Parts: sequence; C-alpha cells; structure tokens
Amino acid sequence: MQTTSLTDRQNSFRAEFFRGVKTSLPLLIAFVPFGLLLGSQAVQKGFSILEVPLLTGLNFAGGSEFAAVGLWSIPPAIMLLAGVTFLINSRHILMGAALAPHLKHLPRWKIFLLLFFMCDEVWALTLTDLHARPGHRFSTGFYAGITVCLYLTWVIFTFMGGYTGNLLGDLTRYGVDMAFPAVFIMLLKGMWKGARNALPWCVSLGVAVLVHLLLPGAWYVPAGALAGITTAFLVVRGI
Repeated sequence: MQTTSLTDRQNSFRAEFFRGVKTSLPLLIAFVPFGLLLGSQAVQKGFSILEVPLLTGLNFAGGSEFAAVGLWSIPPAIMLLAGVTFLINSRHILMGAALAPHLKHLPRWKIFLLLFFMCDEVWALTLTDLHARPGHRFSTGFYAGITVCLYLTWVIFTFMGGYTGNLLGDLTRYGVDMAFPAVFIMLLKGMWKGARNALPWCVSLGVAVLVHLLLPGAWYVPAGALAGITTAFLVVRGI
C-alpha cells in the first residue's frame, strides 16, 4: 500500500512537472533574446564567460542583473551594487508574502528552496494557477516545471550571450526589448479579476513612473509597490 502511494505521488509530480514546463514555454520568447543580450553586455563590462552564469544563476532576477551590469566598474562599487540590487529585488518580499499562505504545509527547507528560484514569471504563473483551480493545494511539481524550464533557459542563454560577445550585435534594433513588457502584460491578463481589483495596479504604475521621472536610481520599485499595497488596503478592501 505504501509503495503504491509513493508511486502515485511520483506519477502526480511528473504530470504536474510537465504541465509546468508546457505553461512556461511561451515565456521563452522573452528569456532567450534577453539572456543573450545580458550575457553580451556583461562580457563587454569585464565579466569572464564563467562569471556570467554565476551572476544569473545565483541572482535569478533579470532586472537587478541588468542594473548591476550597467553599474559595473573595475574595481566594483560593492555597496552601490548591493543597494540597487536590494531596491530592485525588494518586490520579492511582497511576492513571497503573497505566496507564503499556500506553502504552510511544506517543510521550511523546501519553502526556502522554492523561494530562492522565485522570479516574477514563476510567481505570477503559480498564483494564476492557484486562482484558476480553487480547492487545489500548491503544486510543487507545477512550480518545479516552470522553474526548471525558465531557470535553465536564462542561465544557458546568458552564458551563450557572453560566449558570442558582440557577434550578435545590438539585439534591441530588432525590437526584442518589447519582449518582456509583452510577457508581463500576458501575466497580468492571467491574474485579471475585474476593474475594481485593477485599481492598485494602476496606482502602483502611476507612482512608479512619477518616481522614476523625479528621482534617480531604483526608488520607483519600492515606491510603486507601497503605493499599490496602500491602495489595495484602503480602497479595494474598503478599510
């Protein structure tokens, strides 16, 4: 009986894993060209070919990686890089808090492992799946399928971008810089719950744009996040 139960769990995990892989495939449209672009820029800034996948593998967050490469100098300004990375990645604190209630049944070591690999796309697809399947528990297999596909694609193609260097030229002239905005619009569509619940998104966007225009650096990230949270708390919940 125990063997059968273990086999059933393994089959369930395998099915959920491949469902996650299938769900993540459209996002590779953005990950491939931006991975090549980041790797190329990193090598031009003085990174070695091996340091590129170390950067993208240990800090699985494209926005802060592009910022770090843009600010890179020899010798590097460690405190500046750490501060900017923290500001840009501060949204992960809120993302993790939103996901935490669905992870309570898991052991702590597994929660930390899952959160280490959490990026915007993994988080959004996981929450969308949870909302689309009410009554279902968090699927570790589904999360792992998305993560493995996106993580390996990002690390491999940033390495390839560093290896090829300037061979591909400026990829932005082909319009690939629109890939990530298109992906995020698709993710937001999957999380759409009506115009009323979209108000925090709009406020967050407006505040982030305003702060970006008025202040240097990445202050627009926490400012937009806090504005969205405040709006959701005061307006949407009617408090």
